[in-house]
Order: sequence, then C-alpha cells, then structure tokens
Amino acid sequence: MDFLRPASWEEALAAKAEHPTAVPIAGGTDIMVEINFDHRRPEYLLDLNRIELLREWEVGEENVRLGASVPYTQIMENLRAELPGLALASHTVASPQIRNRGGVGGNLGTASPAGDAHPALLAAGAEVEVESVRGSRFIPIDEFYTGVKRNALEPDELIKTVHIKKADGPQQYSKVGTRNAMVIAVCAFGLALHPETRTVRTGIGSAAPTPVRATAAEEFLNAALEEGGFWESGKIITPSIAKQFAELASGACNPIDDVRGTAKYRRHAVGIMARRTLGWTWEQYRGTGRTLEGAA
Repeated sequence: MDFLRPASWEEALAAKAEHPTAVPIAGGTDIMVEINFDHRRPEYLLDLNRIELLREWEVGEENVRLGASVPYTQIMENLRAELPGLALASHTVASPQIRNRGGVGGNLGTASPAGDAHPALLAAGAEVEVESVRGSRFIPIDEFYTGVKRNALEPDELIKTVHIKKADGPQQYSKVGTRNAMVIAVCAFGLALHPETRTVRTGIGSAAPTPVRATAAEEFLNAALEEGGFWESGKIITPSIAKQFAELASGACNPIDDVRGTAKYRRHAVGIMARRTLGWTWEQYRGTGRTLEGAA
C-alpha cells in the first residue's frame, strides 16, 4: 500500500487524477477500521491532513461553507446556532476522540447508510462541492447517494466543501443504538422546519440501502400545515396529523434484518422518532422559533 501525502489542495487533485483508485484519508475513522480488520486493502491512501482549507468553515449571510475535514467537535462548539440538526447529530458520533478527528466529508465519502451526518444533511438540504483537475461542481444532497456505500463522485474527484443553508427554523435529530456511545445507528431520523418556505424536510439513516428522505411524509405534512393555517397560528399539531406523518415516515424505510436490529423494529422506531422530532421542533417553533425571520 502506497501513502500519498500532498501538501496543497492542487497537489491532492493532481494525485487523485494520477491515481483514481486512491482512497482519501483525513480523520480515518472509517477507512482505518476497514484496513485494520482486513476488509479493505487499497493500493493507495491519499492523506489530506495537510490541506488546511478542508478544515476551514465560514458563516455567510445565508449559508455555511463547511470544509470536508472540519471535525464534529468544531461543529458542536461553533455552529450550533447555524446548523442545529448537524450539531445534534455530531453529538452522537462515537467518542470524543473520534469526534475530534472525524468530519462530514468522511461520512459523505464512505456513504454508509448508517452515517450519522446524513439525516441532518438531507433535512437541511445541503449541497456537496466536489472538485478535480477538470473543475468543480455542486451535487445536491438528494442526488449524492447512489447505492450502498456508493456516491456520485467521479473517480478523480474529491469532496471539498459542504454548503448548508443556515437554519431558519428549529431542527432535530434522533438516533437509536444498542448503547449510548461508540455505536453504529440501528436507525436515525432528522427533521428540519423551514418557515421561510413553509416546508418541512426529513432524513432517515440506517433504514434503507442509502440515506433517504421521507418525501411522502413531507408532502402530507406540508399540505396539512398549510391548509390548517398552522404556520400562521402556531397552534398545536393534532394527534391525527402527527400519527399520519409518522406512518408515512415509517413507510419510506426499506430496511434489512441484521445483528443490530430487525427490519420490523427499524420501521417502528423511525415512526416513533418522526412523531417525537415533529413534536419537539413544532413546540420550539411555537415559542422562540416563530420569532425567526420568515415565520408568520
């Protein structure tokens, strides 16, 4: 196994172009596990730890530009107000040591359906900026996941930045695991209210071959909130609406049975998390959340 160690982003892109099979490593919290258990033996490892721009973030007027290697700890400590869903998801990642090393770029590159960041990124409507020596492009998060541990990257491309709109409403994240730390999700659910557009977005993890949105649940809830005047009045969402939303979210799953949980349990748990996160976010919207710009 050869170890490539570029000193700049341009050198990294050149190395990836020359060696398209090279596997990027920054935090290393996913790839090193596979190597240590001899599940994977890449011909080249592309070390990105000297690329400073990948560890930078910038809060703009409307969006956050998050470098692919910004550690989860930094998201928790510095971007909780702008990216509340992702900050909550970051809290559930493994241990403090791994949160100090791992970043969202690694989750995206691995594209595991159980990656903790995915539901929050889907709910927030993120865009992934990727680059190669041929140029750069933006991939909407809804188009990024193409299969089990597969993504939309071309062989010569690297993930540079994740662009996420600053929260204009409450966001929540919930995860079920076999213990409270150092655990792969049995399933996970993210939800974001977007009062400016009067829409709701979701994200589901570890309950389908890829991270997915519960689009039917979103469409139902968007219509119910609009037709019932909930955005203007801030009144409590009725139990029947919450129940239907939960059932539709559960129906968006296509899970498997494995050592962490059964398919039946995953569907049930996603429905429970959908109902609870809706309750939590809506209560916040009815209070402080309704004072955000764009709320009625």
